[in-house]
Amino acid sequence: MKPTRTVLIVEDEANMRRVLCALLERDGFGTIEAGDGDAALERLAREPVDAILTDLRMPKRNGLELLEAVRRAHPEIPVVVLTAHGTVGSAVEALKQGAFDYLTKPFDPDEIRQVMEKAVSTRRLASREVRLLADEDAEPLLCGPSQALAEVRHVIERVAPTPATVLITGESGTGKEIVARSLHRASLRNSGPFLKINCAAIPEGLLESELFGYERGAFTGAVGRKPGRFELADGGTLFLDEIGEMPLSAQPKLLRAIQEGRFYRVGGTETVHVDVRLVAATNRDLREEVRTGRFREDLFYRLHVVPIHLLPLRERPEDIPPLARLFLERFAARLKRPVTGIDPLAMDLLRAHSWPGNIRELENAIERATLLCDGATLTERDLPPEVRPVSQRPASSLEPTPLRERIRAATERIERDAILEALRMTEGNVTRAARKLGLSRRGLQLKMKELEIDRS
Repeated sequence: MKPTRTVLIVEDEANMRRVLCALLERDGFGTIEAGDGDAALERLAREPVDAILTDLRMPKRNGLELLEAVRRAHPEIPVVVLTAHGTVGSAVEALKQGAFDYLTKPFDPDEIRQVMEKAVSTRRLASREVRLLADEDAEPLLCGPSQALAEVRHVIERVAPTPATVLITGESGTGKEIVARSLHRASLRNSGPFLKINCAAIPEGLLESELFGYERGAFTGAVGRKPGRFELADGGTLFLDEIGEMPLSAQPKLLRAIQEGRFYRVGGTETVHVDVRLVAATNRDLREEVRTGRFREDLFYRLHVVPIHLLPLRERPEDIPPLARLFLERFAARLKRPVTGIDPLAMDLLRAHSWPGNIRELENAIERATLLCDGATLTERDLPPEVRPVSQRPASSLEPTPLRERIRAATERIERDAILEALRMTEGNVTRAARKLGLSRRGLQLKMKELEIDRS
């Protein structure tokens, strides 16, 4: 079976490359190799990868220079750096420049597997987010004419210069990370690091060490001291995405760190003091999570200092045209397509669509349309089938079908709509959605799998 996860291994020592390839391939990864940073960029231009594992010290282009180039051209690909004990300072610098994680030589095989699993998982979660190049400004995505976005911009302007904690809520795909980055860029600490940690992508047993770091010997595989995200974000902003997914066991230590600005690394006794601006985001109703005992009330109020709520696109259709034009401009340049405008009828269809995936779905639709467009203007025929009117959909979808098949398709459509509506009303909470639909949680999960419905 062909591996579904591919890691690019960049290492100038051939024997070390072979060892790393064999180790990851035994765990089900696919691997490709490069002997230096220049060769790595050439492989990236030809082959898609899910993560990169690179040495720091290499000829021609070293690991830090490779990291900078990847962050600029492929910001969605996580980069893990591999370094000797004597150059841990360089690895920490790499983390501040956007590396996903680092490992030290001699390495622990289990730690490499865990870190690369986590990197690939984060890559797949990140691929669902709005894709912004590292040198693109997030601000245009917040410049729609709606009153709702005007209020968001006003709050950002007032709050950004302060150290106040911000909680961003809204459906998946509404741009919560964009707001977090805008807060950081407009803050007095914008020269400091902006670090993100996705609480849903990290196993419960590893989350505490990711946030607060660990000391050598704290657990099996901890071969040296490693700073956590709080420590690395000192002087900057730490963005806790999917905070509603954080397990209860990790919440007390996070609460103490927010209250006191200090913490202990896992397995350590030395107090670590930090100055970090905290921004959290969730698509869940945290008040409901508090009520059901899945989220600490005291932590909720610590996070809920300045709330920012992002409305879904269906509730602010006036923001769709400027967003569509912005995405068209970006994709036309990136894909080298001569498309410069959107036909008025096509724009009306974009405005009329409900966009359950919000900005993320709109972005994907414009990318697809830009690729398929044959002229200089996008028309309704270039849009995805679900956005087009029935008369413009492929003829095969309009052919008559047997009665039994039509009944089955109609039933699936009704079930799908009901489940999506219940999930939207409960912000993705499967247990509460099942209760609304009169199903068991397991029954709803099976039905979602059958209908290929993603909770997000």
